[in-house]
Amino acid sequence: MKGNIKFKGKLQSYIIAPLFLTIILVIVDIPLYMIDARAGVLVSACALFYFIFTVITYSNSKTKVMNELIDFATQYASVQKKLIDEFDIPYALLDFNGKILWVNNHFSDVTGVDKNYHKSITTIFSSITKEFLQKAETEDVVHVEKEDRKFKIILNRIYFNQITDGSEFVDASNSTEFLTAVYIYDETELQHYKNENVEQKLVSALVYIDNYEEALESIEDVKRSLLTALIDRKVNNYFREYDALVRKIEKDKYFLVFKYKYLRRLEDDKFSVIEDVKTIKVGNEMAVTLSIGVGIRDNNYNHNYEYARAAIDLALGRGGDQVVVKEGENISYFGGKRQQVEKNTRVKARVKAHALREIMEGVSNVVIMGHSVTDIDSLGAGIGIYCAAKNIGKKAQICINSPSTSVRPLMDTFRVEDGYPADLFIDSETAIEETNANTLVMVVDTNKPSYTECPEILKKTNTIVVFDHHRQGKEVITNPLLSYIEPYASSACEMVAEVLQYFSEGLKLNAAEAECIYAGIIIDTNNFMTKAGVRTFEAAAYLKRNGVDVAHVRKLLRNDMEAYKARAETVRQAEVYRDIFAISICPSENLESPTVVAAMAANELLNIIGIKATFVLTEYKEKIYISARSIDEINVQLIMEKLGGGGHLNVAGAQLKDVNLIEAKKVILRTIDEMLKEGEINI
Repeated sequence: MKGNIKFKGKLQSYIIAPLFLTIILVIVDIPLYMIDARAGVLVSACALFYFIFTVITYSNSKTKVMNELIDFATQYASVQKKLIDEFDIPYALLDFNGKILWVNNHFSDVTGVDKNYHKSITTIFSSITKEFLQKAETEDVVHVEKEDRKFKIILNRIYFNQITDGSEFVDASNSTEFLTAVYIYDETELQHYKNENVEQKLVSALVYIDNYEEALESIEDVKRSLLTALIDRKVNNYFREYDALVRKIEKDKYFLVFKYKYLRRLEDDKFSVIEDVKTIKVGNEMAVTLSIGVGIRDNNYNHNYEYARAAIDLALGRGGDQVVVKEGENISYFGGKRQQVEKNTRVKARVKAHALREIMEGVSNVVIMGHSVTDIDSLGAGIGIYCAAKNIGKKAQICINSPSTSVRPLMDTFRVEDGYPADLFIDSETAIEETNANTLVMVVDTNKPSYTECPEILKKTNTIVVFDHHRQGKEVITNPLLSYIEPYASSACEMVAEVLQYFSEGLKLNAAEAECIYAGIIIDTNNFMTKAGVRTFEAAAYLKRNGVDVAHVRKLLRNDMEAYKARAETVRQAEVYRDIFAISICPSENLESPTVVAAMAANELLNIIGIKATFVLTEYKEKIYISARSIDEINVQLIMEKLGGGGHLNVAGAQLKDVNLIEAKKVILRTIDEMLKEGEINI
C-alpha cells in the first residue's frame, strides 16, 4: 500500500522541485567547461552530489511526510466532525429517499431524536416527503410549524460526483445520486417580533355621516343637538374599545387612528357601528347612516391617509352606508346591504352640469361610449350627452360596436335626413382615430374600464368624464376629470336628463332624442316598478315636456317572436333553490341580443309568489352573462360582486369567462350558500 502512495497537485510540485535544480546546474555547467575545464568538473561533481542527496532525502522522507499529512488530516477531520457535531445550527444528512443518516447535537435537541434515529425525515416534519425531496430544487427553503414553534428549513443537495472530484466544481444537476443536507433555523421569536411590528402599525380611517343634513331637517330644532351628541357618543364608544384615537374634524366627519392589530377584530365584527347608529331615534324620520374608509399602505402616515381618502370616496361612490378597507391593492367591503336613500336636492346635478359644460368648451370634440353590448340605457345616456355637446357647437360621436336588435330601432330614428351627422355612431376603430389629447372621452352607464366599448381610447386622453348609476368596485377608471356616480339613481338616463336641465337655458330636445332617453329610464326601472324615486318621475316629466310619445316608445321597445319565445322558455325552465331563489338558463340560439332577453326573463321570474331573487344566465360572445334581480329583501348586488360584477341592491349582473353554463350555475349556487353561511345575506 505504501508503494502506491502518490503526491498530487501543488504538494507534489513542491516536493520534487529540488530535483529540477539539478537540470539547472547541468545547463550552467556547460559554458563553464568552455571557460575553465577544472571549474566545470567541480560544478559537475557538486551537481552529482546534490542530485544523489536529493533523491535519498526524498525516498527517506516520503513515507514520513505522508504519515504526518495523514495524522494532520485525521486530526483536522476529528476537529471538523466535533465542530459540526457541536454546530449551533441544527444539521442533518439525508439519503436519496429522505432517510436520516446522521444528525448533530442541536438537531437532536430541537427535534427530540437521538443520533441512532435513522427513520424518514417525514416522521419529524410531515411536509418534507420523499417525493418533495426528489422534486425539490438544488437548494430549497421550507417553512414549517411544530409544537408552536416556527422553523425555516434549508435543504441543500450534495451530489456524489461533486464529492469525489475535489479539484474543481462539477456540474451535477442532472445526477440522480445525491445526499440532502438539512439546516434548521428556529424563527419563532423572529416571527413574533415581525408580527408585533406589523400589529403596532397605525391605521388611518375616516368616518362620514352620509345624511347629516337630511336627518337634522327631519326633527325639531331643540332635538338636533341631542341627535348629534348621540351620534358622537356611538362613534366614540365603539372605537374606544379598540384603543382608537377619534377626532371630529367637521360636523359630520371624524378622523380615526388605531393599531393594525385591531383591524381584524373590527372586520370580524363587520364594523357593527354602522348598524348601531341606525338605531338612534329622537324623532328623526330618516335613519342615520355612516360611511367608513380605512387605509393601510405602509409605515408612512401620509400614504395611509391617502388610502383612507380613496377608501371613503369609494364607499360614498357605492352609495354610502358601508365600510371600505383599502389595504394595498386589496379592497374589502362591509355593509351596503340596504337600498340607497334618494336625495331630494338636485344641487349636485346642477354643479356637475356646469362642470361638464366648462370641460366640453375646452376640447375639440367629444367621443361618447357606454359598456360593451350597449343597451338602451347606455344609448339613451349617450344621446343626451350628444345633445349637450351639439348645444355648444362641439362635434360628438357615440361609439357602439355591433348594435343589437334591442337598440337598433332607436338608433334608426337618428337619420341623416333629419339633420343628424352620418358619423353619429362609430365603431372602436373610428373612435381610436377620432380621439386625441384634446378629445373629451365621455363614459356613461359604467365605471369599469374593461367593460367599456373601447378601453383603448381611455389611454389616449387625460380628459375623461364618467356618468354612472352603478356602485363602484375594485376596478375603476383612474383619474377622471369629472366623476358623477349616483347609485341611488334609477338609470344613467335619469342622471343625464337632470344634467341637461341645468346645462344650458337654451337647450331643447326634439321628440326622438327625448324618447331615446325616456326609453332608457323605462327599461332600467322595469316600467317604473324598480328603483323609481321622486327624481325619476321628475326626469320623466321633463322628457315628456320635450315631446315623448309613450305609445311610440312602447312600439320601439317591442321584441320579435324569437326573443319572446326564448323569454317564455327561460321562465318555464326556471328552477327554485332554497324556496326563494329562481335560477334559469336563457337559450341564445337565434337571438341577436340574448342578454336583453335574459334581463327581461329575470324580471318576469320576480312575479312568482315566494321568489325573492332571480338569476338568469345566457352565453354570448364566449362569455356567460348573468342577470340578477330582486324586489327588496335580497341584495343581489353583493352576490354579483362576489363574481366580479356589480350593480344595485335590486338590479345587478356579472360576466364569467372560461366556464360553461352548467359550471356558472354551480358557481352561483355555491356563492349563495357561502354568503348564507357567513351571514352576508339573510333569507
